Amino acid sequence: MAPRRDTGPPGAAAGGAAGPRSDGTWDSALSSEEFTAISGAGFDPVGQVLGAAVFNIGSAGGWECPGNWSVTGDGVVPSPRWAASSSQVVRTMYRARRLALSRAVAECGALGGDGIVGVELQVGGFSAGSMEFTALGTAVRARSRIRPRTPFTSHLGGQDFAKLLHAGWVPAQLAFGIALATRHDDWRTSLRIPGATGNQEVDGYTQLIGHARRDARKQLVLDAAKHGGDGLVVDDMDLSVSESECPTYGSTRDLSAEAVFVGTSIVRFGRSARPAGAGPLTIMRLEREH
Repeated sequence: MAPRRDTGPPGAAAGGAAGPRSDGTWDSALSSEEFTAISGAGFDPVGQVLGAAVFNIGSAGGWECPGNWSVTGDGVVPSPRWAASSSQVVRTMYRARRLALSRAVAECGALGGDGIVGVELQVGGFSAGSMEFTALGTAVRARSRIRPRTPFTSHLGGQDFAKLLHAGWVPAQLAFGIALATRHDDWRTSLRIPGATGNQEVDGYTQLIGHARRDARKQLVLDAAKHGGDGLVVDDMDLSVSESECPTYGSTRDLSAEAVFVGTSIVRFGRSARPAGAGPLTIMRLEREH
């Protein structure tokens, strides 16, 4: 989305405020507190929206291990076949999430909404080893003549969405950061072998998850910048770790780490765009009220 930079927030009164839709009863995933906050910010819910996509996500590398050391640094380059397969898996994971989100946005547009708040992204198992990606949220419409060019998407709930607007910011789009890294067991991870004495850090595993998280965070910021974001509100930081056999090197194993970061890119309204060559995007967190 290329956010429109007006002199006021999308929900600000601009004369002739439009009320809620009158062509039917709307539903939402909002609590009463969220509904009140959104209404107070100049928006009305127009309906609950859902986007879904089922994908078959393959493994990276197949029967080929990434290498006898690591693909997470230390100057070691993974095998070309593993690197290509890993990149394909990550691209597919991005595509699946974006496709599910785009379908929710299409439903929002059909309802006459200006954006989606409280987007929940879920990934679950499906038949025959496939995975289902879903995006669920509530479409809202501003009581204003000021409209975004395309519907915005945000993970922020009602109270946080209202806080964002009152602070002079508007959401642009959900942003993703996904990274996949694998490490082959060797002497540096031998402390995990049963019988090892002492309570010590397993440096190899620390490096693996640290690399995955750093790369995912970097990709998240880059994705937010593509949507013209001035800043980023981080939602979820998920890390999953799995093991697999490595027949290339005998009875050894590889440890894989998958990091997924999700956030909302935001734009300050009523001010000029960030200058070219500006520093890294600010990452901020808005805590939910309980």
